[in-house]
Amino acid sequence: MMSIIQIFTAFLAALGFAMLYNVRGIKLLYAAIGGLLSWSVNLLAGYWLHHEAFQFFIAAFSVTIYAEICARINKTPTTTFLPASIIPLVPGGALYYSMQYAVNSMLDEFLSRSLYTASLAIAIAAGILLASSIWKVWLTALNFLESGLKRYK
Repeated sequence: MMSIIQIFTAFLAALGFAMLYNVRGIKLLYAAIGGLLSWSVNLLAGYWLHHEAFQFFIAAFSVTIYAEICARINKTPTTTFLPASIIPLVPGGALYYSMQYAVNSMLDEFLSRSLYTASLAIAIAAGILLASSIWKVWLTALNFLESGLKRYK
């Protein structure tokens, strides 16, 4: 039951951020579904992986592929869907506690929490970067194959 509440909340968070970014029409629904997808994948990856950074990496990778597909379907930039879809993964709580430890001069806890927050942020960035790169290579290969086939017709 808790997972369903988390997934629904991720949907609403992505919907709110998509509205904030002036995403309109059916694209708003796609962006919100991206948020739902990102948190669902994160929760599912938690059943098999015990390192949270890997969970966030897989979730960011999958939602980036989803955003690329939505961008091709709707003929819009990927950035229409990706920022709102990634919002549920942003480690805002960990960042908050890092700053709280810094303000209270708790250096050990601050360093520990900051490294944890940085590892999640790096995992998200790496997932986006790898998925975007693979997607671009895939599209380039498809275009190369299509142009090669046209020459022989």
